[in-house]
Amino acid sequence: MEQLEKAIATIKEKMPELELRESEPMSEHCSFKLGGPVRAFAVPKDIWEFSKLEFILHMHSVAPLMIGKGTNMIIPDEGLEICVISTEKLNRIRLGEDGVTIHAEAGVSLASLAAFAKQNSLSGLEFASGIPGSVGGALLMNAGAYGGEMKDVTDSVVVYYLPEQALTEVAGKDCEFSYRHSAFENISCAILSAVFRLTPGVPEEIGAKMNEMNEKRRASQPLDMPSAGSAFKRPEGGYAAALIDEAGLKGFTVGGAMISTKHAGFAVNAGGASYDDVVELLDKVRRTVYEKSGITLTPEIRIYPKGMVLVDDWKQRRSGIMDQMAKSSQEKAEAQE
Repeated sequence: MEQLEKAIATIKEKMPELELRESEPMSEHCSFKLGGPVRAFAVPKDIWEFSKLEFILHMHSVAPLMIGKGTNMIIPDEGLEICVISTEKLNRIRLGEDGVTIHAEAGVSLASLAAFAKQNSLSGLEFASGIPGSVGGALLMNAGAYGGEMKDVTDSVVVYYLPEQALTEVAGKDCEFSYRHSAFENISCAILSAVFRLTPGVPEEIGAKMNEMNEKRRASQPLDMPSAGSAFKRPEGGYAAALIDEAGLKGFTVGGAMISTKHAGFAVNAGGASYDDVVELLDKVRRTVYEKSGITLTPEIRIYPKGMVLVDDWKQRRSGIMDQMAKSSQEKAEAQE
């Protein structure tokens, strides 16, 4: 992709201190432990470096793929000609002046966020302590567990709105959170930080609740095997794991990909799984469950297609808007004659 190559050249020239890796294998950044190389993998050290990086990509009509911990995604084994931006260094966290809010950047792990809340005697994030993701990804999909969700504690979110190349703060009530969804999934933006509003609590009680939840997780989930968490979203009126189990698919394998024998809601890498193995496994599970129950399961794992390219078409959109404005102006002038 010519524009991507030009963008990379400009980044090297204008941002020599940026951590930029080329042909970076995504198997090292995805919890499923699979995925080929991406053309460029950038790790900005702060929001300002991110902004400069994004502006260069924008001016070259290249859209980035943002990732945090890579805990719910798979990339083709052949790799992709795209630029990935990792939030791993956007990991600053602090207590708000009011004593009941926490300000955290997108790359902060949920485990660290929950631990920080406990250290400051704040309750509300216990459910997040065992979720293997980061703040950005958790907000994007409204992650949750054991009755708690990100929407319950989110006061506001700061995003980088790509079309305008501007930072914008969105109130929690305007994020349109629902089950495993937020408005950010439908907007061209990058989540950079958030403010969480919690309630005062007793550290010992908070810790006991976290330990109880994490013990349940260890007892019921295949945490000893590479996976991307829950493979499917919960359908209305039921549970994906129960439907998969009832369909007799526990332990079902395709190549190195397998439906966990410990928890049917998890697809795991049993050893040497390929991208195609996982895609075929999930497809066969969906088909079988539908044949048995009439219920269609929706993948919770983000499956990026082979040959995918990411384009920022702002120039075309601007041209279209300008053409429409010129046409409208001409029509008004003709109507007045």
